[in-house]
Amino acid sequence: MAKFHVPLKKVVDDSYDIEIGRNLFETLINDLKQGLMPKASRYALITDSNVAPLYTEKLLTDMNAAGLQTDLFVMQAGEINKSRETKAQLEDQMLDLGFGRDSAVVAVGGGVVSDLSGYLAGTFGRGIPFVNYSTTLLSAADASVGGKTAVDTPIATNLIGLFHQPAKVYIDIETWSTLPPREVRSGLAETIKHACLADSTFFSWLENNIQKIASAESTPLDTEACEHIAFKNCEVKFNVVKADERESNLRQILNLGHTAGRALETLCEYKLTHGECVAVGLAMQAAIALDLGLISDDDLLRITNLIKKAGLPVDMPTHITIDELVIKMRTDKKVRSGKIRWVLQNGIGAMKSFEQGSYSCALEEEYILNTLKKSF
Repeated sequence: MAKFHVPLKKVVDDSYDIEIGRNLFETLINDLKQGLMPKASRYALITDSNVAPLYTEKLLTDMNAAGLQTDLFVMQAGEINKSRETKAQLEDQMLDLGFGRDSAVVAVGGGVVSDLSGYLAGTFGRGIPFVNYSTTLLSAADASVGGKTAVDTPIATNLIGLFHQPAKVYIDIETWSTLPPREVRSGLAETIKHACLADSTFFSWLENNIQKIASAESTPLDTEACEHIAFKNCEVKFNVVKADERESNLRQILNLGHTAGRALETLCEYKLTHGECVAVGLAMQAAIALDLGLISDDDLLRITNLIKKAGLPVDMPTHITIDELVIKMRTDKKVRSGKIRWVLQNGIGAMKSFEQGSYSCALEEEYILNTLKKSF
């Protein structure tokens, strides 16, 4: 018997910049011309049916006029289309047009577009570079830092994917003004999550300022508030990701509210937005944290009041039962040995560390059912 050792140790620098500003298409084009993705000779501009007529058709013209060979690929908007089938359709379209390993992806849109496009880029030609151009508050909060890319399945969300870091992220706050108010509020759920898990000062700021963003349809978004929220979301998420890029432990805390939220999202067949489901999930984890003595009654009131002030729900849809929700939680990515695991707040602005430093704990289904049924 013979053995041959294959030494493949290497150090990879996956660092990248996040640029926060307004009307950043010219900046993007200049970056590409100056070699942001130096091995790329053509670009797949991927967007969805909502964003295409607003932004990407013009960007396509401008990129080609600048000498950047670009083709536009448009997927149908909506979380339900973040699927393996959509990914395969886009890949086939790229292959038909002769895209190869000398290509790069420019993803323009919200979290659905960035998640799917990043996963596509990570597998196409065994991996090509990509950039994210975020056009929603939700994607600025949730998809701009960390490199987690995935698609959904009928069983659960984000179960199939990989880590693939972008070359750069652009957060264009100007595009937030074209979002329906419901989508703006949806993005605020991830913002509230970040404050709950890591920054009590930011939480207090949101209590005093969140209505500058979650305001009536006729009221313009406050410029300074938008910029502050964009920066704080990046800051909080970066501080977690830099300590645990591959989600071995600490990064689990970014799933605060998602154990119940993702299950609800699947059960309601995406009729509620991701942010609306996370908002309910945040309220549920707060109820469990209260029962376990991790937060106070006042903390619970502040959390639920802030969610409501953002125009988000804290209650279950009437057509879905707690029993159904807990069964669906069994598909959560944190489940281990059949046990549903939760990440929980330890007051406002901090997270609970459990046995052996783990940031998630296994809870019996009967306990989850009984605790949630008391409040929901």
